[in-house]
Amino acid sequence: MKWRAIAGMWAVLGLAGCGGSEPERGAAASADEAKQLNVYNWSDYIAEGTVPGFERHSGIHVTYDVFDSNEVLEAKLLAGGSGYDVVVPSLSFLGRQIQAGVFLPLDKRKIPNLANLDPAMMQRIAQQDPGNTYAVPYLWGTTGIGYNVDKVQAAFGNTDVVDSWDLVFEPKNLAKLKDCGVTFLDTASEIVPTVLHYLGEDPNSTDPKVIEKAAAKLKEIRPYIQNFHSSQYIDALAKGSTCLVVGWSGDIAQARDRAEEARNGVRIGYSIPKEGALQFFDMLAIPKDAKHPENAYQFINYLLTPEVAAANTNFVSYPNAVPRSLPLIDAAISGDRTIYPPASVQAKLFALAVMPPDVDRQYTRLWTELKTGH
Repeated sequence: MKWRAIAGMWAVLGLAGCGGSEPERGAAASADEAKQLNVYNWSDYIAEGTVPGFERHSGIHVTYDVFDSNEVLEAKLLAGGSGYDVVVPSLSFLGRQIQAGVFLPLDKRKIPNLANLDPAMMQRIAQQDPGNTYAVPYLWGTTGIGYNVDKVQAAFGNTDVVDSWDLVFEPKNLAKLKDCGVTFLDTASEIVPTVLHYLGEDPNSTDPKVIEKAAAKLKEIRPYIQNFHSSQYIDALAKGSTCLVVGWSGDIAQARDRAEEARNGVRIGYSIPKEGALQFFDMLAIPKDAKHPENAYQFINYLLTPEVAAANTNFVSYPNAVPRSLPLIDAAISGDRTIYPPASVQAKLFALAVMPPDVDRQYTRLWTELKTGH
């Protein structure tokens, strides 16, 4: 897209701040810290020009690796010695990782662009990270229904069904889409609470009997789920090889854009069901054992400049936490009610709480049973 090219150019040139001035630098890297930065972020989650732009701006070389689930990131963090300087956990996982002591408390003097962040969002995030001590928000979104418009219409006669989780969680409905492909995120930590919310239960319940209600519902629909994956579904949806996904808002928007750019006739839609959906926040944090913390501060500060934040949002279709970036965001994205939900929809969104270890074990067990049938 033309806008993406322009936004990427801004990031490559390192332009930010008012009137396109250069971003404010964080504290300069210490003399004994190599010009190296190791970043571990979600797949398909940054503009193409952002990392090259930072490298030009700072002179720091970035090694950039990706993951596609919180569980994978958490395993590396809890094992220690991950080798990463900046990581991007979701807020609910960040909360318990803070409790485990894996992060460096932020020296906020080294991130002057913290002043650009949305105060209301920071206040909400502080419920998991008191005092916003360990992390800052990167991007956020919702977990809802991505679908192939024509195939859903062919199966049901219209697309009205996408307005409710009934489409996904009632076997008689999901059965109609089995042959064109159904994919679920491979993450129990989001799917189980979503099912509980649909059932009218507390999505953050720690009661084993309540959680088993979600397990029972998922077993009902298991015969109609083709696969579980947290990144491959973007291309599958764009190419028409799957027709329904329970996935992340920005990923569905990326699938839609890829299909449009390919001109392959595949039409993609995204729905936040009327019952409500999960809202997530992905956070920037520095592991306690990071070898290049000063460089990490510079990178985080760079991401919080309005032009860079806008470039990322324009490229991946996830909203950021920098209000001053909004005028720079493509109107097709900022005006999309599935990406920037109106207040009436946001009122029905729920966030995840930090789960205790016994609940994590129950989640893991039921998810393994669901995927393997054992």
